[in-house]
Amino acid sequence: MATSVRAAVSLLLLAGFYVVAFALVAGLGWLAVLAYRSGSETGGAKLGFVAAAVAVAIVVALVKVARARPPAEPGLQVSRANAPALWAQVDELAGVAQTRVPDEIRLVPEVNAAVSEDTRMLGLVGGRRRLYLGVPLLQALDVSQLRSVLAHELGHYSRSHTRLGPLTYRGRAAIGATLDELSGNVVGWVLAGYARLYLLASATVSRRQELEADELSVRVAGRSVAQATLRELPLIDRAWGFYGAAYLDDGWEAGYAPTAAGFFGGFGQFLAARGDELQTMRLDAPPAEQSRFDSHPSIAARVAAMDRMPDVPVARDARPATSLVPGFDNAAAALAEQVVAFGDRVRLDWETFTATRLAAQSQRTADSVYRVAARATGQSRATLATVLDLVAAGRLDEVLRGLGLDPAAGPDEDGDTPAGLTLTVVVRAAALQAGVASWRHSWSGPAVVVGRDGQELALDGVVALAVDPASVPAARAALAGLGIDVDRAGQQSAVATAHGGDVVGGLATVDVDGTPSEVLVLDNGFVVVPSTKSTEGGKVRLLALAQVPAAELAARHRFVSYEDVAGVEVHKRTPVKVTVTLHDGTTVALKERWSGERLSKDSDDVLIGALLSAARSATLDADVPV
Repeated sequence: MATSVRAAVSLLLLAGFYVVAFALVAGLGWLAVLAYRSGSETGGAKLGFVAAAVAVAIVVALVKVARARPPAEPGLQVSRANAPALWAQVDELAGVAQTRVPDEIRLVPEVNAAVSEDTRMLGLVGGRRRLYLGVPLLQALDVSQLRSVLAHELGHYSRSHTRLGPLTYRGRAAIGATLDELSGNVVGWVLAGYARLYLLASATVSRRQELEADELSVRVAGRSVAQATLRELPLIDRAWGFYGAAYLDDGWEAGYAPTAAGFFGGFGQFLAARGDELQTMRLDAPPAEQSRFDSHPSIAARVAAMDRMPDVPVARDARPATSLVPGFDNAAAALAEQVVAFGDRVRLDWETFTATRLAAQSQRTADSVYRVAARATGQSRATLATVLDLVAAGRLDEVLRGLGLDPAAGPDEDGDTPAGLTLTVVVRAAALQAGVASWRHSWSGPAVVVGRDGQELALDGVVALAVDPASVPAARAALAGLGIDVDRAGQQSAVATAHGGDVVGGLATVDVDGTPSEVLVLDNGFVVVPSTKSTEGGKVRLLALAQVPAAELAARHRFVSYEDVAGVEVHKRTPVKVTVTLHDGTTVALKERWSGERLSKDSDDVLIGALLSAARSATLDADVPV
């Protein structure tokens, strides 16, 4: 389809949205006039007010979009002087694609590559072009694979796909802003259906454009490399996600961060160390999932489409793609300084970062055991000696139930029992606290606890002694032999935190102790954020809160940990009305409004279920009915 035709179709679809919108306004106005003529002045006034409100909302939305300024260009610009080899590849491939070379190349922090173009006159006149290359992508690909990616992106230019980018973006922004202004309005519901049609049509065009751009990728890199590169993209995306979750997130929440050089540099080391695992994952079938609203066909569909494209034999260039950017590590570090929100986090090298974050995580986990032990013994602070005393007295089951564990549960797939895992947690934390052990960083697998001699510290024998009441004295002696003072090692925090919590639901505009609030439900507690009395836009507010790290949000607002729950009284399930009693005797009353919005449909069940489970765990006496 020619550029002018695509522009016309997009423009007509966008114009049609507002034709329908103002037709509805006109229809409401006509009904208002009919109501007046028929003698129903009140009904006519109401319809006239609705028509005027809808018209104003549409105009406000259009003004917002028209006045919106484009965001600053993302990423770090790479000049020809700084990366002549990369620019040479782009120049060559632009010649093959018979298209104009991009004016800028920018490094970005995503697993992605993209192109953009500033255009005028509905995309009929081109403008400044930019090529965006993700740093994680460059770290994972070789030169031939990068050429495949570059050819695909330049293919968008040669087919004039980017000419419609600004028009499509503006169209989606205008429609989205209009629907936001008409949220909850019957006209908004009608227009939402048309918006789906617009999005479906634009997604269909986008998917066809991706297949067209893939043709150049096959022609430049060869079919096998082009297909392998496509299959590599979701693998890199998964690796990048795992890298963040396994190596960064908990330390980030605790106020620590790797250095700027280590932020992206660590991912490169991770890829190098996990080569065997990644190779195994390459044997999986390419992802085939796809929605009608997706802008890209599934990887499986694109790989299959390439089978029908003419193949060209091309010699493989297995050099790392990063070799095309001299001083790549410095460029990646500069990008990290520019785009990563380090804030006031303490920056550490990877060895220290891993040791520090995992020591803090180990202590937080152990503190949850200590707080249960303190409640069971009536102490203000528990130590490892407190836990061992409970074991010796045959009361370990109380602690396990207080942690929400089943004392009668058998071993898991690794052979660990609830009792063994619990004692491992506190013994390991005690060893770290006493300074006789530390965490050792590893890119090839999980970090391990090592002793002062640098060898992995074996604690299984001590734990085996500690779980048996009869051998607790021997466990104490073994711990002393390791240099651990059981009377000193123990609880450091009196209250639970939201560290490691994941969002599992949310309730908007809930009266919490009589104050309008949003309640964000985590898997380890809930956060209460003061809110407006208005119930409109509640889900949007919850979505915004869900983007903030749980620990950071909990530090700024009231956090109620499930660990602190002593009891709960459910007055009503829908809308939620519960009274939560905490271990310190205070209560928290939550009353959801009928008109309140939710993050997910089952947010009420999730919250009540978690509270009831926490109340059961708080009942240390096994004979007390729940």
